[in-house]
Amino acid sequence: MDLHTYLRNFPDAQGRFGEYGGVYLPDELVPAFEEITEAYQTIAHSAQFINELRRIRKQFQGRPTPVYHCERLSRHLGTSQIYLKREDLNHTGAHKLNHCMGEGLLAKYMGKKRIIAETGAGQHGVALATAAAFFGLECEIHMGAVDIAKQAPNVTRMKILGAKVVPVTHGLQSLKEAVDSAFESYLNSYQDSIYCIGSVVGPHPFPQMVRDFQMCIGVEAREQFLEMTGLLPDAVCACVGGGSNSMGMFTAFLGDPLDIYGVEPLGKGPRLGDHSASITYGRKGVLHGFESIMLQDEDGNPGPVHSVASGLDYPSVGPEHAYLHDIGRVNYVTATDEEAVDAFFKLSRYEGIIPALESSHAIAYAMKWARENRGGAILVNCSGRGDKDVDYVVEHYGYGEDHQFPA
Repeated sequence: MDLHTYLRNFPDAQGRFGEYGGVYLPDELVPAFEEITEAYQTIAHSAQFINELRRIRKQFQGRPTPVYHCERLSRHLGTSQIYLKREDLNHTGAHKLNHCMGEGLLAKYMGKKRIIAETGAGQHGVALATAAAFFGLECEIHMGAVDIAKQAPNVTRMKILGAKVVPVTHGLQSLKEAVDSAFESYLNSYQDSIYCIGSVVGPHPFPQMVRDFQMCIGVEAREQFLEMTGLLPDAVCACVGGGSNSMGMFTAFLGDPLDIYGVEPLGKGPRLGDHSASITYGRKGVLHGFESIMLQDEDGNPGPVHSVASGLDYPSVGPEHAYLHDIGRVNYVTATDEEAVDAFFKLSRYEGIIPALESSHAIAYAMKWARENRGGAILVNCSGRGDKDVDYVVEHYGYGEDHQFPA
């Protein structure tokens, strides 16, 4: 696959990646998204916009984030080596700020006064509240009541930054319902607002726009790994919910001769309602204005979902992920709640890095890969830090007493 040709052709003019993507919206919202598309396409190649975004990333976000060799964890597992792209060191503690600062800059360019969004684990909400404070915009964040309880530290951070946090109390009170609520609010105020989607999902141009803003992860990581080792890794992996951190990581490596793994949350098992592994167990459907692979009940409605990680419990996945799965370029695998929690404790104890539960799914798969392969290296996107998760983990899993940490 030639990367430049791929990026030029996907998405196409209709915002589709093969048979996925597109725009499925109420008639009254179509002009609003056409306005966003035109504005993004105008500034995406503007030297002024790109230079300002580069300045923000360097001086405000602290980019580039480093690549780190997990020497002790690797030695514990065998002869293969695990490396982390440290997005947990990005300002606000996760990859989300990469696209939020881009979306905030776009909102200023369009003359909007307010940004509206949903959040699951709260990292997107914190990042967008940060961008709103930076650019002097109003900010409204919709969050499921279940996630508000699980992610209290992030709710506090959003409010300190000046955001209005809207609790969502219908349905399963998690990420899907938060998206529903945010869309409804945007429908009533799109003239002076912009909806800032938190992943590579939603109607065109958001899957493309968020991917492009997140691509700095993989571009940096590829260059850094080559500088560290003189080689490319044998494999690259990242967790996949909606799929923003993973598309940011994967895109730069699509043209390279290596394996790419997207790790979905298997939760408590394969039964519908016990997991959020959309590609592994879903089928084609339309949700939140785009067509992709999604978990569905017998009537074709979005299926119930579960994950120990609030940022992964979404019943669909970005359309570009669905396309990359279909053409066989990316391998989509799974990790359970228990495997993710084990990786959470192992990385904490062996490396002194407390990862987000979302990132722990990718680390869990990397640990499995390292056990099964002799030699070689796998590069993992550590998409966020685990500060937001520590209270929940301790309440439900203790301090790691049940996990083995051989010397």
